[in-house]
Amino acid sequence: MTNKENFEIIYKEYAPTIRKLCLSYTGDKDNAEDLIQETFIAVWKKIDSFRNDAKLGTWIYRIAINNCLMSIRKQQYIEKIANKSFIDIPDETSDEKVQQIDLLYKCISKLKEADRILITFVLDEKPYEEIAEITGITENNLRVKIHRIKKELTEIFHKYARL
Repeated sequence: MTNKENFEIIYKEYAPTIRKLCLSYTGDKDNAEDLIQETFIAVWKKIDSFRNDAKLGTWIYRIAINNCLMSIRKQQYIEKIANKSFIDIPDETSDEKVQQIDLLYKCISKLKEADRILITFVLDEKPYEEIAEITGITENNLRVKIHRIKKELTEIFHKYARL
C-alpha cells in the first residue's frame, strides 16, 4: 500500500487535531476549515516525499503551522493595505458549551503565535516529550512556557467572559 492509499486513514487520524490548531490560530471556523484543506492538499502532494526523518504527525503539524503563519501574514498585509480593523463577532447560539468553546478559541487566537501552537498541543493532550520534539525546545522550558501561557489565557478568557 502506498502513502497515497493511506491518505484517508491519515486524514481521519490527524484532521481533528489540525482543525483545533487552525482554529486556535484564526479564531474563525471558516478560515480554519480553509487552512485544514490547504494543509491536507499539501500533505497529499508531498506524502511520497515524506522521509520518516520525524514522526508523520510532526511533519503534518509543521505543514499546518506554516499554513497558519502564512495565512496570518497574508491577513495582516491585507488589513494594512485596507487600513481596516476587523472585529470578531461570536456566533450566536443557545448552546452555552459551544459558546464557551468558541470563546476559548477566540482567546487562544489572541496569544502570540508560538504560544498558540503550544496550548493547542496541550489541549490535544499531546505528551510533553512529543511537543518538545515538534517545537524544538526542552521539556523543562516547555513546562515553564505552558504554565505562563495558561495564566495568560485565563486572564484573556476572564476579560472576554465579562463582556
